[in-house]
Amino acid sequence: MLSIYNYVAIGAMLLMTLLILVQTRGASLGAGIGSSGEVNTERRGTDKTIYQLTIVSGLVFVLALLLGVIIA
Repeated sequence: MLSIYNYVAIGAMLLMTLLILVQTRGASLGAGIGSSGEVNTERRGTDKTIYQLTIVSGLVFVLALLLGVIIA
């Protein structure tokens, strides 16, 4: 029988996957080679929110897995 922790882990995993796929890089491929002027950019607005939500969903995923293993 699946516990609530398994459902939370699956939901967090799906959300984290979606958030990672939605994130964009500020630099193009040419910036990695050296043809762009600005490589280091600061996250602002929506990018920052998506980045923080990705970290939170990752933490929820890990905690749900740990609690599922400890309790089960």
